[in-house]
Amino acid sequence: MGMSIFDEPKIDCHNHVLDPVRFAYAGDTSYRPSGQEIGTRVQHAAVMQAYGMRHALIVGPNSGYGTDNRCLLDAIAAGQGRFKGIAVVPNDTQSHELLRLKAAGIVGIAFNPTVFGVEHYAGAGPLMRRLADLDMFVQVQVEHDQMVALAPMLLDSGARLLVDHCGRPTPAQGLAQPGFQAVRALARSGRAVVKLSGLQKFSAQGWPYDDARPFFDALIDAYTLDACVWASDWPFLKAADRLDVGVLLRLIEAWLPSADDRRRLFWESPCRIFGFGT
Repeated sequence: MGMSIFDEPKIDCHNHVLDPVRFAYAGDTSYRPSGQEIGTRVQHAAVMQAYGMRHALIVGPNSGYGTDNRCLLDAIAAGQGRFKGIAVVPNDTQSHELLRLKAAGIVGIAFNPTVFGVEHYAGAGPLMRRLADLDMFVQVQVEHDQMVALAPMLLDSGARLLVDHCGRPTPAQGLAQPGFQAVRALARSGRAVVKLSGLQKFSAQGWPYDDARPFFDALIDAYTLDACVWASDWPFLKAADRLDVGVLLRLIEAWLPSADDRRRLFWESPCRIFGFGT
């Protein structure tokens, strides 16, 4: 009998820390996470440890904090090397500020067309090129066919690319939908990575997300497990149904029954891609 999936070494590549008591939400935020959406750095560290996450890539949430990265940086610092982060910054952010963030453990900047629309990033080419110069990621969360419009700018930037949540396709539109084909095509650039996560964000059926499975498999086929990483999305902001990290892990165990494949997805690829130590 092999080790339990909870004991297998893993890196959770998309999760959030939200602590409005210690770090007040921005006054102009469009959404204020509350109740079970709250996830303090203490809770976050406990959840990561409970499920065998030796490292985590913590993502600055637009909800609550916008471009205020203090809570994120606090959690990274408290992790003493176990955590890295993705920050949210204004589109006109200059290289000296990006360097400051990089020194604090930030490996990339989040672009969120699902929140702000594609047009919001029309002038972000210079920011993307600054990120390319610093060997940092442009992390992009798109849905439906948004990647069709964004892909040329992303490819032109020369930056390393990180696609959130399988590109959030529309299951009813099938594998041939233009947005998903654009996400798959990024793999050919050799500098794109995709997160096999967020199934609950695009599945139309809910658990166990059978309608998301073809997209999961197609992304592994396009990117190979060398350019795929996994993520829980804890603490599940705006989730329509109750979710649990352990249940999501068991689903991946069913979809990727090979322990060797899981080791690539959970550990080897994110270690190499994000520079996590052992």
